[in-house]
Amino acid sequence: MDDYFGPVVDAPPPGREVLAAWICTDIGRKFRVLLDALAMTDDVRAGGEPFEQWDSEGWDVTFRPDGVTIRAAHGNRQGATYSVEDVRTALEDFWQFMVETPERANAPRNYRPDLPEWQEGLLQWEDTWQIRHPYRGRLGIPTQGPA
Repeated sequence: MDDYFGPVVDAPPPGREVLAAWICTDIGRKFRVLLDALAMTDDVRAGGEPFEQWDSEGWDVTFRPDGVTIRAAHGNRQGATYSVEDVRTALEDFWQFMVETPERANAPRNYRPDLPEWQEGLLQWEDTWQIRHPYRGRLGIPTQGPA
């Protein structure tokens, strides 16, 4: 974890360079964005369409039941397609890493600063989308609460 840039990958696994770059640069320390990616992956893993289309200035990402295509929107436009399971595993591992990472002491927070960043992000995600996050009860995300 870099104090200025956030998460960085020194040596991504071979063939996972684009996936690692997307997670570190587009998702980064933003729990709500990570929750978006987890929910979209869960939707297509179940054979459906994602609840929303991925919205990013830097990356074009398409979630489909047959795979997740990730392409840089600028520069060399590097891209790759990964299985939904590979993306799910990477996102879940990243969630665990981010939850275990110490919080930023001076990060501006105004939604629910009384909660850990990940819980604040979860409640804000659910408030924004007006749906229960599909990962409730998984990855240490409580089935109910916080209120």
